[in-house]
Amino acid sequence: MSNIKLVHSGGNSVSLTTPTNNPSSNVTFKLPQADGSAGQVLQTDGNGNLTFVDLPFSVYDKWVGSTTTTGNQNPFTDWVRHNASKSPLLGTGMSHSSGTFSFPKTGVYLVRFNADMYNTSSYERTIDCDIMFTTNNSSYSLLQNSSGNVHNIGSYNIHTTVQVQGMLDVTDTSNVKVQFKITAYNNASSLKAQGYGAAGGYTYVDFTRVADT
Repeated sequence: MSNIKLVHSGGNSVSLTTPTNNPSSNVTFKLPQADGSAGQVLQTDGNGNLTFVDLPFSVYDKWVGSTTTTGNQNPFTDWVRHNASKSPLLGTGMSHSSGTFSFPKTGVYLVRFNADMYNTSSYERTIDCDIMFTTNNSSYSLLQNSSGNVHNIGSYNIHTTVQVQGMLDVTDTSNVKVQFKITAYNNASSLKAQGYGAAGGYTYVDFTRVADT
């Protein structure tokens, strides 16, 4: 068994050694041309070429409704990052501007939208909650949607939670972005999306990076 021994100026050393058992054939690993970023790990492509990659779940970020909003929201803009003591931020996190979210790095993301709705009218309201995405930083398409009915019984505002989630492959952080949309099919003026500021969590969106693009 042979090894490469790297001796420190202080006298101690670090060694790279061959496997315990004889390989079935010669093995060559080609190192990357440059160092990776903090927190990255080496990954092989199966042919001995090594690259630095991000670990799964290197990004998690949660945003919540800042105040209670009324009516249709296209897009929903009233977002604030959730209190860090309740939802710790992993990685750099998302950027938000006027209802549009931008991603901190490329990768495949799980995007979730939870709308806590109630109705101040005595009539039932049907709503759609949509995750919208763009790949050109301009035109938006539907990624995923979910529907629900919001009721009101007498003087009681009955809350209904509508949840929707989708997977998005972010190949370009400058052009791939998301927005969130709430649409009522009748009398939207009586429809409320519950918000409670950074400490709350009634209406929220969260983003989890699960894999490389």
